[in-house]
Amino acid sequence: MDHESGQIGQERLALDGAVAKPRRGRRIAVIAAVLAVLLGMYVVFGRGGDKPAAERGPGAEQAPPVTVMAPGRQTVDRVITANGSLAARRELPVGVAGEGGRVTRVLVDPGQWVSAGQVLATVDRSVQMQTADSLSAQIRVAQADANLAQAQLTRAQALVANGFVSRADIETRTAARDAAAARVRVAQAQLGQQRASTSRLDIRAPAAGLVLTRQVEPGQIVSAGSGVLFRMAQGGEMEMRAALSEADLAGLRAGARASVTPVGTEAKFAGQVWQVSPVIDPQTRQGVARIALPYNVALRPGGFATAWIVAGASTVPMLPESAVQSDRAGNYVYIVDAGDKAVKRVVRTGGVTDQGVSILDGLTGTERVVVAAGAFLSPGQKVKPLMQVRTGASAPATKAS
Repeated sequence: MDHESGQIGQERLALDGAVAKPRRGRRIAVIAAVLAVLLGMYVVFGRGGDKPAAERGPGAEQAPPVTVMAPGRQTVDRVITANGSLAARRELPVGVAGEGGRVTRVLVDPGQWVSAGQVLATVDRSVQMQTADSLSAQIRVAQADANLAQAQLTRAQALVANGFVSRADIETRTAARDAAAARVRVAQAQLGQQRASTSRLDIRAPAAGLVLTRQVEPGQIVSAGSGVLFRMAQGGEMEMRAALSEADLAGLRAGARASVTPVGTEAKFAGQVWQVSPVIDPQTRQGVARIALPYNVALRPGGFATAWIVAGASTVPMLPESAVQSDRAGNYVYIVDAGDKAVKRVVRTGGVTDQGVSILDGLTGTERVVVAAGAFLSPGQKVKPLMQVRTGASAPATKAS
């Protein structure tokens, strides 16, 4: 049985080998055919790839489509961005105008509006009032002396015609009357001076405006050397003192429009440049543009703010940000020439607004500028330009003349 089984196995192996030989031959034939096809493709196409694009014939190279636009020229504002601090446009320091004394009352607090001449604080005036009463009494005494002198002169003048009084006596009495009248005027002037000095004890607002700070309390002793007791913003007007570089100041004029945003808020306050610094700080190489602002509770003197100043207008091409590329040499764009080839053009950019990027130099506005995918192009590359239209669709672009 073992001998028969072994013989059967050898017969099966011989049969399998006979069957496998035709299969192996077919596989070799298939592989040879594939190699022949690849060799033919190399002969037909591979060698043609070594030729320049111009020798391959039309359609040999597929030009990539790119969206282009002719930007034209638009009038845009030249906007300068600056930082600075808020302050009162006209700050009024208020102190003691008279001889001072003990403060009896303080009538205002920071944030209150006051009118011109309004009393901000009062100073004790008991001594000054007694002096004024004394001077008032002296006026009454002088006036009585003047009345008596006048009456004596009148009686003497009635007797001079009868010879009872001489002309010299009349002149003496006239001089006495005039001296008495002069003493009345002196006493009146002294009383007026005292009253004016007493009224100066009150600390008054020099002009209408907003009280910013208060540095005095009741019971405090003040004098002319006490310094500033109140600070006011005349008319409540504020300003921003924007620090600008020499280049930005060169083209800035009084009257320029501005928008100011204090730190911590998103509100924008419209203002106007009312003064441009005539000097430049030699250390920082900056000057100050003062922007007038109307009163608002959000504008706190001493705070920090950012300003956007419209320093003029210019007519320049405008491009979307995607069209402008940059490298170590600076900014550039790709334009499509008359032969539909990409050309690298160096440009000088200006400000960025909602309308796009302004191009200050490098373009006239009539070129076909690649809007997007400029980073994937190379100079001289053949492209298929599609002109961008307002609706956002693209259409085949005509060649520039």
